[in-house]
Amino acid sequence: MSQQSIVQALSVARVRADVERITTEIPSRLAGSENGRRMAEYSRDALRAAGVPAEVQETPGLVSFPGKGELQVLAPRAIAIEANTLGHSLPTLPEGVSGELMDVASGAFEEYEGRDATGKITLSELSYHPARHEKQRIAALMGSTGCVMMNWGHAENTAVPFGSVKPAWGNPTPEALRDEMPTLPCIGIARTAGLALREMLKAGPVRVRMRAHVENGWRPVQITVGEIRAPRGEDFVVVGGHQDSWPGPQATDNAAGNAVIMELARVFAQHRDKLRRGLVFGFWTAHETGTMVGSSWYVDRNWDRLRRHAVAYLQIDQPGCVGTSRWGTNSNVELRRFHQAVEAQVLGGMPNSWRRAVKTGDSSFFGLGVPMLAGNTGYTEAELKATALATLGWWHHSLENTMDKLDWSLMGVHLRVYGAWLWELCTAPVLPFEFVSVADQFIERLGALAGAGASVGLAGALERAREFRAAAQRLDAAAEQWRARYAAGGVADEAPAETLNACLKRLSRMLVPLASTAKGTYGHDPYGYTPQGSMIPSLYDVPKLPKLEGEARWVLETKLVRERNRVADALDDARTLIDDTLRRLG
Repeated sequence: MSQQSIVQALSVARVRADVERITTEIPSRLAGSENGRRMAEYSRDALRAAGVPAEVQETPGLVSFPGKGELQVLAPRAIAIEANTLGHSLPTLPEGVSGELMDVASGAFEEYEGRDATGKITLSELSYHPARHEKQRIAALMGSTGCVMMNWGHAENTAVPFGSVKPAWGNPTPEALRDEMPTLPCIGIARTAGLALREMLKAGPVRVRMRAHVENGWRPVQITVGEIRAPRGEDFVVVGGHQDSWPGPQATDNAAGNAVIMELARVFAQHRDKLRRGLVFGFWTAHETGTMVGSSWYVDRNWDRLRRHAVAYLQIDQPGCVGTSRWGTNSNVELRRFHQAVEAQVLGGMPNSWRRAVKTGDSSFFGLGVPMLAGNTGYTEAELKATALATLGWWHHSLENTMDKLDWSLMGVHLRVYGAWLWELCTAPVLPFEFVSVADQFIERLGALAGAGASVGLAGALERAREFRAAAQRLDAAAEQWRARYAAGGVADEAPAETLNACLKRLSRMLVPLASTAKGTYGHDPYGYTPQGSMIPSLYDVPKLPKLEGEARWVLETKLVRERNRVADALDDARTLIDDTLRRLG
């Protein structure tokens, strides 16, 4: 049995058939709705038909059912503009909210520098730089009274977008309910309408009235979980994607991803006897209208087993978008060498890129310390520039997301890459991780911050990162030696592989939360949180220190020195773990 056999057995025709059934028989799969439940049952039945034990699990979820929005230009002339209320928006009173419109472009913090948004209604672009949720949070911090978000795509795009603005990741804790829920009414409008408003603003002040209509509340929501257990060992890979969707077919988002997961489950179930590690398939819900409720609930309720035995998370969302031509993978860096080697074999001459994974999409596993990877074909830089960074297609989150937005030849590319990734992760005697690259990321980031962070002791943390790198070099070399021995055959002793794998998993548990979250292991950063764009998000504010004086500096220093200590301790613990592991290997 080989990787090639798995890849050849995967069927694009089966994926297409499932996508057609989902989009025609179960459209508008909102979490907490009847079709949301029907989709969960469809996923369960598809897994069972493939020989994979599966069940639907239900939990209360804080979700949103947004209705139509309203936007009226009051001055300089009266205009009515079609709008959708965004999920978890605050509803408005019947009279709505009126105010002067202020163009904040991307909606990022820097767009507000030197400007006063107090009492203004902001106009922003619906890109993921930052995400909708963060645009709303920033606008509220800046004193805005409402948000109007124009769609992305070409200038002539008339699609009116759906979307959520709830920053709180998953069901809120008491603290998140107080601090991280939306506080503004928010609506989405077509790009054509947004650009027209922008032109009006160039000529002078524009006054608007907006109304938001939405029902936010707790509803029973359903996820689907299936599992292929390996005949030896308890470790497994999690393969997941959200199964809820906005109104309409939503073919790319995420009917296609769900169908791909079903097909991967079918083929791997036929070869379960060859697996060293099992597969858990998660079809999440309340990700669109609840912000990652399903996957975060699953993580919370399966913490012990995931912490001990999950080796990686493969996120599958929106594969095979029409018009895309370049492969791109987002991953935690310990997986990069492995998946790029697989991509080189499978993709041929297709252009390929990599980015450090950040906490967006369905990535609820960072706190656990489970490394993730997600790969899709994407658009060229020129195409993105021409479409206001429409990375997921101009039709994304709109009624235009129909079957014609999928390219079935590209779907085959996705199936082959995913199948090859999973085969290696599930069968390699020694997990295909490497940690010198992880150390290099810490060294680069701490080095860049060391000057501004001198007063909080970042020089010492940087030294620990260098010591960790030296240890990681020894570990990576030992792991590579054992991989070669197992590949050559004749090594029956599994103990060295088990020792190495325990170390590799534990290193990820220590370092993924540090590299990729601000809150750390036991919390979730808000969706699209600005510090998430940087390595070691908890140290994001270090560059502010030299610009501050008095109390403002002292309180930030107090916070950052504690975060520095967390970083230093984790790097120390990682080095010690490696030293202990190498001594055990002899």
